[in-house]
This record gives sequence, structure tokens and C-alpha cells, in this order.
Amino acid sequence: MVSARIWLDVPYSRKDAAKAAGARWDPAARRWYAPRAGMAGLEPWLPLPEVPELLPGEDRSFGSGLFVDLVPASCWFTNVRSCVDERDWERLRRMITGRAGRRCEICGRGEDRATRRWLEAHERWAYDPAARVQALRRLVCVCSDCHLATHMGFAEVSGRGGEAFAHLCEVTGLSEADARLHVEAAFELWSQRSAVVWELDLSMLTDAGVRLRPPPDAGERAREARRHLG
Repeated sequence: MVSARIWLDVPYSRKDAAKAAGARWDPAARRWYAPRAGMAGLEPWLPLPEVPELLPGEDRSFGSGLFVDLVPASCWFTNVRSCVDERDWERLRRMITGRAGRRCEICGRGEDRATRRWLEAHERWAYDPAARVQALRRLVCVCSDCHLATHMGFAEVSGRGGEAFAHLCEVTGLSEADARLHVEAAFELWSQRSAVVWELDLSMLTDAGVRLRPPPDAGERAREARRHLG
């Protein structure tokens, strides 16, 4: 029975090692498990405590709906997944998708393997220009289509701008003219914020016992962004 299973927290990068040690994959739960107790080779991935559904200080009404939400240049490639310890990411991802009922919190759609639509985590940040602090305020379960539209800058440089723009119009109901004004305003705000070197405040995660990996400094983030996009 599923209830008797010994669940594991296996980072994606370690899935082959866990499988070799005897772990099995449950496609419905999207989680690895030990088929029986006492398997010493699987002990490194015994489960950690569950992350609370409401993170300390999280505002689940903050930044609702679909809008272009561009990350300042100094903060590229410091999304939550890149900052969180790999094992902790598994339980954080599980909480985010689980509390949303495995549906996108913006458009309401679920995963669709045939169209390669996945569920992903997106960060909502609050910016304090005086203190130059970019603080995590909410984690949202979004489908890959809504996520692409949200990161319109990345969509454009990766050749998918038209696709992202069409999805933005479809979900929001904006006319093409109004959507273009919205995108222009988002890029103007991005330009202003990119002139600032922001300190990241991830206390919403650390106060929940989630372990972090040190993010790169701002200069390294910008270099990594140019290397990746180039």
C-alpha cells in the first residue's frame, strides 16, 4: 500500500545513484521510495520534515495573476531553486505543487506531458529601494507557459517572445496594444531596478528550516547571465 511506503527525498542529480541503490519511482506521487525498510544504501535520502504549507512571513495574495515580472540583472540566476540545498528543494517543490492541487495558480492548468507543459515554482519579490533589499514574499506554482510569459525578457532572448506574448494576452484578456504597453512598462521598471545591486532576503525560507546554498555575488550573477544567454 502507498501509505506504508518509505518515502525518500532524492535530488534530481542523484536519481541514478538512488535507483542503483534500490530506490523506486512512484509516477503518481512523483517521488522516490524505498521498497522495504533497512536498505542501508538509501539512508542518505531518508525524508526530511515536511515544509509548512504557509512559510513564515509569506503573503499568498502578493503578486496574484499573470504579469511580466522581470528579475533585475544583478539577480539573474539566483532563483530559489539555485539557492536552496538540493535535498531541501525536493520537499519545498513538493509543498508548492501540493498546496496548489498540482495546478497552475495563475491559469488553473495542470501538467501535460504531450505538450511539455510542466509545473514550476516562481518567486514573488518585494523591493526596498532605500535598503536595496530584494525580499522573497511568496512562492507560486505556475505552469511553464505562464512562467515563460512572466519572464518575458528570457522568452525574447531565447526566441520564444511571440509565444510568451500570445499566452499573456490569452490569460489576462489584454488586447495586443494594452499588452505591449504592459511589457514596455515592465522593461522600464527592470531597467531602473537593474541599476541597483540588491541584497537577497530569503528569511522566509530559512525561518522554515530550509537550508540555503550561498548565492554568487552580484558581479558573478551578471557574468553568468551573459555566459548563459550568449
